[in-house]
Formats: sequence, C-alpha cells, structure tokens
Amino acid sequence: MISTYKIRLHNIRFRARHGALRAERDLPRDFVVDVTVELPIQSLPRADSLSRVFDYEKIASIVVSEGTQKTYKLLETLAQRLADRILGETPAESVTIEVKKFAPPTSASVDAFAVEISARK
Repeated sequence: MISTYKIRLHNIRFRARHGALRAERDLPRDFVVDVTVELPIQSLPRADSLSRVFDYEKIASIVVSEGTQKTYKLLETLAQRLADRILGETPAESVTIEVKKFAPPTSASVDAFAVEISARK
C-alpha cells in the first residue's frame, strides 16, 4: 500500500535582485530553488496518462514568477512566500523549499547561501 506521494523539482533557476545589502540588489544574481511537495494519495495517477498526473510545471512557474517579479531583502521571506503560494495554488498538503543564492557577500569564501523551510496546510 502506498503511504506517500511526493514530487521533487531540483534546480529551478532564475536571476533576480534579492539581498539584504543594496549592493546585492544592484546587479542580478543567480538563484536556485529545490521544491518537494507531498500530494494527497488520491492525486496519484491510476492510469499511465499525462492528463491524470499532477502538473509540476505549475510549481516551477510559481517559483520563477515569485522569484523574478518582486525583490526581497531576505531569502527567508522569499521561501515563505513560495510556500504560501504553492500550498494555496496547488493540491499540495506540505512543501519543503530550499532557496540558494550564489556568491553571497561574506568575508570568507562561500560558494552559496541557502535557506530551507517546510510548511503544511
């Protein structure tokens, strides 16, 4: 018996001007988002047909839209907004989101900074 149904989207990419410092928002930076949604078991397709499967393009579109249409000072705020939209606009029962920013401004050499949050309906 199947107990969970999850879909994961890895490395959804976009360029945006998010960051706490003005210098971070002056030039677009690369961002990568990973999303895992848990869907109701009833959403699991009973037939091998594209028309019966969850449309994961919806999640990718939400991520890119939210990530590029607004500017956020904190990745935490962006991650929360993504969680709210995904839970509100899809049948997902829970979501885990990781937002990663490359080359953050730090005194040490850091390749990327990431924030991960999880939320449920």
